[in-house]
Amino acid sequence: MTVRLEPMTPAAFDAYAARASLAYGDELAAAGVLPPAEAREKAGTDFSSLLPQGLDTPGHDLWTAYADDEVVGLLWIWQTPESTGPYLHVCDIEVVPGRRGQGYGRALMEAAERVARERGAASIGLQVFGNNAVARALYDSLGYAVVRAQMKKQL
Repeated sequence: MTVRLEPMTPAAFDAYAARASLAYGDELAAAGVLPPAEAREKAGTDFSSLLPQGLDTPGHDLWTAYADDEVVGLLWIWQTPESTGPYLHVCDIEVVPGRRGQGYGRALMEAAERVARERGAASIGLQVFGNNAVARALYDSLGYAVVRAQMKKQL
């Protein structure tokens, strides 16, 4: 299965930005990183600082993913230089709720890897919360390895 990536439109970006900031805040809180109110605030700040110029932010690419003519998700990547060569970071993948569990997450990650190779990246990476078992299983199955872990214990 493959997906077709098309540059995200401004209208799609506005809708994504609104829900992504909320979703990231929820993920921060669910993972125990921050209390809910602080998590929502941090999520909004982080999103704005990563994409200060929205779709025109240098080094960032946001695409809408299609299967045939149906929107099935999105992909957001950030390409940064590193001492070991260009690095491509997957900031977000999203599969629309009605299409989850059908292989589109894998197809989006494979598309990100194709883009990374085409751009000469030496590596590709991402961050995932420890409580996101579905995403972690996908990344494990694609050959991603943990290179850093942050651990926390509630007292």
